[in-house]
Amino acid sequence: MKRILEVIQGFAAAWGGPGLFIIGFLDSSFLTFPEVNDLLIVWMVTRNKPAVLYYALMATAGSVAGCVALYYVARKGGERFLRKRFKEHHVQGGMKLFQKYGLLAVIVPALLPPPAPFKIFVLLAGVAEVPVWQFTAAVAIARFVRYVGEGLLAVFYGDRAADYMRQHATEASLWLTGIVLVIGVAWILWSRRR
Repeated sequence: MKRILEVIQGFAAAWGGPGLFIIGFLDSSFLTFPEVNDLLIVWMVTRNKPAVLYYALMATAGSVAGCVALYYVARKGGERFLRKRFKEHHVQGGMKLFQKYGLLAVIVPALLPPPAPFKIFVLLAGVAEVPVWQFTAAVAIARFVRYVGEGLLAVFYGDRAADYMRQHATEASLWLTGIVLVIGVAWILWSRRR
């Protein structure tokens, strides 16, 4: 993993923001680079702190583009495509989450750092034919919040931010998930009352 990260860091350093876009696209679509985009954000921001929003936007745009590509593959391939790639109980559990929580089933995993599963929810959104604009907005908001948060950690803590993220990823994920769920439940209750 360390060697792969070094090669990707070299690529991203040479290309800057467009490199983050490409890596984000590949990671969110057909390849998987666990934690690489997150670590690249921290690494690049520590070297150029004023560019934190630019790097977060480029990583977000790449991730959203990759997710939309995967979404359309699932939408075209349907449920059969999904069941070939994942275990039955994962598919059923994901579908229940979509039925109960709607777009929160995309937002929460998009916020969470690896190894939280995310691609299955992208595929489920395609199979469930969630409107593409809603899906795109949900992924964009969640990923932007995640990448800006990581960038701000890099601004304040420098190179130590990557170590902090590795050591406290579970704790931060639980807090973030809790906050999003509270907001989501409040939104659902408010919408039903209207």
